Amino acid sequence: MEGAIKTVVMQFLSATRGKENLSSKSFQKLVQSQLGNIMSDTDSSSAVKDMMKGLDDNQDGKVSFQEYMTLIGYVANSVCEQKGQPNAAGGQ
Repeated sequence: MEGAIKTVVMQFLSATRGKENLSSKSFQKLVQSQLGNIMSDTDSSSAVKDMMKGLDDNQDGKVSFQEYMTLIGYVANSVCEQKGQPNAAGGQ
């Protein structure tokens, strides 16, 4: 788990390139490159912009680390729910 946490933090820091927040462009690149396999519509720039607007609590047009962690929590919860769902084909 430590490795996963470090990876989440390092991906954010790498994407910000020394700044405190992710710009719209940096956020889109991060989502597409790192979350594209577990999230839908990451290749749609309008969908990613809408996602960013939903995360941007302080409406500054950027994604802070705390706002980014909201996304990570949402994605982790979705993955957990999917893994916990009975297999429809298996009938369980």
